[in-house]
Amino acid sequence: MNLDQADPVELAALREAFDVDDGGESALGWEAVHAFEAEHGIVLPEPYRTFVAEMTDGSHSGPPEYGLMPVAELPDDWGDDGRERDLSRPFPLTEAWVWEEDPDPSEDIDDVLDQVYDHGSIVLGTDGCAMNWHLVVTGPHRGHVWLISDVGALPFGARFGFTTADPGFAGWVRHWAANEPWHDAV
Repeated sequence: MNLDQADPVELAALREAFDVDDGGESALGWEAVHAFEAEHGIVLPEPYRTFVAEMTDGSHSGPPEYGLMPVAELPDDWGDDGRERDLSRPFPLTEAWVWEEDPDPSEDIDDVLDQVYDHGSIVLGTDGCAMNWHLVVTGPHRGHVWLISDVGALPFGARFGFTTADPGFAGWVRHWAANEPWHDAV
C-alpha cells in the first residue's frame, strides 16, 4: 500500500470500478485538492488523492451502499452537534473496538469517541443506520479504511482478519467491485 505515489494499475482498477467516463468533469481537480489539503493541514493518501483530483469527487454508485461522498461532505444522518472536525489530528484507533461491549470502559470514553468520529479521517460514505466508512488521513492508520458505527469501529482488510481483501482505498473498492460481502464474515 503506497500512500505517497499513485499506482497506475490501482488507478485503472478504480476507473473501471466506478465506470468514470465524463472526461474528468466530476473530478475535483488538483487545485481544489491542494486547497482542501491546505485548509485541513493534511495530504490525502494515494490512490484516493488522485482519484478525487482526476476521476470523480463522489459517485452515486457504491461503495458504500449509498454511494461515495464528495471529499468535503458528510452523510445526511451525521448529525449536527456543533463539534468541529479536525482532520489534522491523528485518528486514535489502531485496532477494532466495540465500545458497546467494552467490559472496562475508561472514564474518558466520550472524549475518545469524539476523536474516533472527528479526528484524522474523511467520511467516504454510508451503508445507512449510522454505519459510515472512513478513510484515515492522519495517524498510524493513515490510508486505511474503517467502518465506524454507533457501537464500534473496525478496520478493513485481510491484515485485520475481517476480510480477504487488501487494505486501503483501492483494496476496499476492489472488494466492493468483486461483490464480496465482507461484512457477513464479521
